[in-house]
Amino acid sequence: MAFGINRAQLNKWKSEVESGEISFLTHYWLDPRFPHEKSVTKVGCKDLKKLTAWGRKYGLQKEWIHERDAYPHFDLIGDKQRIIMEKEGRMEELKKFL
Repeated sequence: MAFGINRAQLNKWKSEVESGEISFLTHYWLDPRFPHEKSVTKVGCKDLKKLTAWGRKYGLQKEWIHERDAYPHFDLIGDKQRIIMEKEGRMEELKKFL
C-alpha cells in the first residue's frame, strides 16, 4: 500500500519516466514481507539501457527492474534505499518518510 504523496508528485514522476529521465519517487509503504520498513523509493526510466546502467552503479541487477507496467523501475528499500539516496543527494526526500 502506498501513501504520503499527492497526484501532482505521481504525475511528475510518470512524466519524467516516460521522457527517459531517471526519476525518483519516495512514499510510505507497508508490506508484511518487510515489517521494519516504512518507505520505498521507486527509481524509474523508460529507457531500460539507461536505467540498467544507473542501477549497475549501485549493484542493482537488471532482473530487479519491475516491467509489469508502463513505468519500468527499481524498488529501493531498507539500507540500500538509504545508501543510494544519500549518494544521489536525495536524503531530504527520504527523511520525511523515515
